[in-house]
Amino acid sequence: MYIFCKKVYIQNKNLLNTKGPLLIIANHPNSFLDAVIIGAQYRRRVYFLARGDVFTKKHHRFFLGLLNMIPVYRLREGREFLNLNEYAFKASKQLLAKGEAVLIFIEGICLNTNTLQPFKKGTTRILQGAQELGVHPNIHIVGIAYNHFHGVGKYVNLVLTQFTYSKIIITAKDRVDFNNEVFSLLNTNIIPPSSPQIKYKWAQKIIFLIGRTFYYLQAPYYFPLRQLVARLTKNTVFYDSVLFAALLFTYPLFLLIIFLLLYQITLPLPIILITLVSIPIITRFASKS
Repeated sequence: MYIFCKKVYIQNKNLLNTKGPLLIIANHPNSFLDAVIIGAQYRRRVYFLARGDVFTKKHHRFFLGLLNMIPVYRLREGREFLNLNEYAFKASKQLLAKGEAVLIFIEGICLNTNTLQPFKKGTTRILQGAQELGVHPNIHIVGIAYNHFHGVGKYVNLVLTQFTYSKIIITAKDRVDFNNEVFSLLNTNIIPPSSPQIKYKWAQKIIFLIGRTFYYLQAPYYFPLRQLVARLTKNTVFYDSVLFAALLFTYPLFLLIIFLLLYQITLPLPIILITLVSIPIITRFASKS
């Protein structure tokens, strides 16, 4: 994430240390990357609900479960799967009862936009179920916003707010009232970042130029990968998420190849290791915003 995002700005960082049962309610502009970025900031394990169509294969369910993902199905995935949502709601309530943190994207849909979409009913069902178990979790309203949705070098704003809600949810009106209050607060927490205009000093200019050199030296690896991901995710919202995952698993292999090449030309091992560490760090400063 240090490489993929130039900067993640966080407001109210103290909330990241919250203990006990925690329901995190967030908007959903950038597919699985939203969960990765939000979950990585908390000082604890975070479980989150994810679209059920990615759980169709048994081995997918196994590995996604290891990533703390809970499947939730929408009508567009087929009515035959909707009964499986009882598992998602039950699992979420049980996790809250155990004092865990559950992240839910209340819009129930992902669009590459920082504009908040209408809410679905799942969040209030989970909170109501937790209350019926005698569990009253802390509630965080988290607005996440990006300066762009097309790859490396992005700025991200995270605004966290503690939401105090003492009412018991029983009726449909209670659920509507809850969603209305959350919508108003979450809407104010979505603040798209702008790319800062940086005035480089001469030393920074040198680092930037070195970084651009490192960036283009990696072009034979990065550019084809980026094009492949763009082709595979065309007309979807998954470009950033798939590119992030592809880099996560293949970039270490790329660095291993660089290590072997440098080792073959008998460079001293300390020089090789310093070079391998420097490549991603310096490249980060030169990636396009």
